[in-house]
Amino acid sequence: MLPPRVDVLLVVEPDTAPHILTARASRVVRIPAGHTSPSLIAELRGSIPRLVGVTGDPVRTVEIARELRRAGLPTVLFTDRAVVPPEGVEVFPVTDAGPLMDVHDSVLDLIGNTPLVRLDRVGRDLPCHLLAKLEYFNPGGSVKDRPALEMIDAAESEGLLGRGSTIVEPTSGNTGVALAMVAAQRGYHCIFTMPDKIAEEKRQLLRAFGAKVVICPTAVPPEHPDSYYSVAHQITASTPGAFQPNQYHNPQNPRSHEHSTGPEIWRQTAGRITHFVAGVGTGGTISGVGRYLKAQNAAVEVIAADPQGSIYSGGGGRPYLVEGIGEDFWPTTFDPGVVDRVIAVSDQDSFRTARRVTREEGILVGGSTGTAVWAALEVGRTLGPDDVIVVLIPDSGRGYLSKLYDDGWMSDHGFLRARGDTVEAVLASKGDRLPPLVHVHPDETVRVAIALLEEFGVSQVPVVKAEPPLALAEVVGSVTDRLLLERGLHHPEVFDQSVESVMAPPLATVGQGETVDQVADRLQESPAVLVLDGGHPVGILTRSDLLAFLERT
Repeated sequence: MLPPRVDVLLVVEPDTAPHILTARASRVVRIPAGHTSPSLIAELRGSIPRLVGVTGDPVRTVEIARELRRAGLPTVLFTDRAVVPPEGVEVFPVTDAGPLMDVHDSVLDLIGNTPLVRLDRVGRDLPCHLLAKLEYFNPGGSVKDRPALEMIDAAESEGLLGRGSTIVEPTSGNTGVALAMVAAQRGYHCIFTMPDKIAEEKRQLLRAFGAKVVICPTAVPPEHPDSYYSVAHQITASTPGAFQPNQYHNPQNPRSHEHSTGPEIWRQTAGRITHFVAGVGTGGTISGVGRYLKAQNAAVEVIAADPQGSIYSGGGGRPYLVEGIGEDFWPTTFDPGVVDRVIAVSDQDSFRTARRVTREEGILVGGSTGTAVWAALEVGRTLGPDDVIVVLIPDSGRGYLSKLYDDGWMSDHGFLRARGDTVEAVLASKGDRLPPLVHVHPDETVRVAIALLEEFGVSQVPVVKAEPPLALAEVVGSVTDRLLLERGLHHPEVFDQSVESVMAPPLATVGQGETVDQVADRLQESPAVLVLDGGHPVGILTRSDLLAFLERT
């Protein structure tokens, strides 16, 4: 028999209430002293509850129930013990008296104990065992469920979260989903900040849990006021009752993996694991798992898979397209002493490997999994038959259907190659008479931009925030001779202004592997296009460039 729903559940400490009671209560109040107070009774009477429940120590609950009845409050007792209730107070059992059912109290009980599966098709040429830890089997769909639950549990025990609190966090998606799932169970509000490169599916998923999502630019340093880290701090400071778990600096992040993921892998491989490979974002997963595995066997090698451009593999934090891993600053949750080797992986290798895992193994994975599996394949080539590699699969590919599993998106960014004449051939036909990518910076003056147009005999240049090799996110605008003529004709002072103050939106883009017909279509709407190779701008094509190519062929 199910216990009745109550408006208020009073829990006499130090006892705790079972989930079935707290889930069916509109409000839970814990009573440290074991007895009610006049102020509590006054508050309860003022709210006019339909029913008040009491649970905990049987002797104290009977006394409290008696006080509540004297105050005219409708009251029930929850206990499995034989008690003599006060007059007018009904007793309900806490434990289900029927046959035991195989059911969990909460979706949070499903976190962890994810399966291990062989990647024998992708790893067919390796002499060693290649195993994948499938973290998308967690109920929130990713490895981030583990630290999310541990961070919230710790915050509650420290009194940092309470009724009506708001969780604020900068996230690339998965941590947000995990926190939103826990918040839905615990009754908290959520606000998440995300970089604008994140797929729309992830934004919609967070909103589905009732969270508010704030989108911030990708191509800004973390200390910039518009970065998604800074905006999260601003929201936390200005929101009453807000708490930021701060996955990049919260020790519960790596600790959760040291307590759960690491022991699971050790048990599942019967202690035979020799190499652990994982992508690095906050560093919590690889640090926590690595610490545990090395504590069991110091010879276990821990390998970090990192996007090219991320600081972990020696980059400057320049933008890349793979989501969820790589950083432009050093989180304190990352322990570099645990990592034996870092392998840098390009966006192209990451996306192609992810698609290969999906098509050959039937496991739908995201781009960061492609990064980790590519690194694992590199490591595995030098190993022997007794070696066991475990590569961590952080999430599924369902959040990336509009990107790496969309052939149009992949082609537009230069990751796929069409047959026949392509944009690459048109670009190559220009020869070396010009630098690959003539460009100007937003803080340079309009006079500098005009000098570039004259020097190289071009009619337009992109405005970029860094030096090549560039990421697409670092292209912030464009200037053309026509635009500058229109501005300068009537406003001569514009020549000494910054390019940023007069620039137009960025040029249209085309993938290097797309067909001549496709670039011709783009040039119908734009005088020039920016050519991408693996997500990186590598050149510009104009209508005259295409005409010259067609004339020669």
